[in-house]
Amino acid sequence: MVSALLVVVAAVALAAGHGAAFDPNPLQDFCVADTTSKVRVNGVPCKDPAAVVPDDFFFAGVDKPGGGTRSDRYGFTAQSVQIPGLNTLGAAHARVDVAPGGVFPPHYHPRASETAVVLEGAVHFGFVTSYPENRLFAKVLRKGDVFAVPQGLVHFLYNNGTEPAALYATLSSQNPGLVLLGDALFASGLAADLLAKTFLTDEETVQKIGAKFRP
Repeated sequence: MVSALLVVVAAVALAAGHGAAFDPNPLQDFCVADTTSKVRVNGVPCKDPAAVVPDDFFFAGVDKPGGGTRSDRYGFTAQSVQIPGLNTLGAAHARVDVAPGGVFPPHYHPRASETAVVLEGAVHFGFVTSYPENRLFAKVLRKGDVFAVPQGLVHFLYNNGTEPAALYATLSSQNPGLVLLGDALFASGLAADLLAKTFLTDEETVQKIGAKFRP
């Protein structure tokens, strides 16, 4: 009987540990982010519920291109959809615009899966599975199409058409994280000989590529 109980306790502990790897479930209807608070927590402190207003659950302007972070190197802009009322609810949203010939280069989100819907234009969108299979799943997406990317897998989008493209992305974490592979490898100061061995090339080639990633 005791042994059986220990097995149950161990199973619950393992399940709890697995669940802790993702955004926790909320303990109230909402926890509107109080961005003025100086309290440091794993997330953002809650605003006084009595002070919450409809605008805390609202964002305007996602129908317009060009807002947010712009990458001239890659040809995209990414606008984070900031909705305070989504605090603690395990979700993040963004509008991504990609110019003709532009890319959102191979990258991954360590803490989130992603679902993207095409608002305008067309893009080549896909992801690659884990080593050793390295299997590619990709499609050309057009307006109204939706594509999903499992958590932590490398993915990309490429606008190889002649018209601008726009997507709306939903991610399954309030803080999904973003790792751009090229930047992580060539803009981080990794040793040239290490990169040369990794890419089966020579250090001179690595130095030339790395120079493009430095300001």
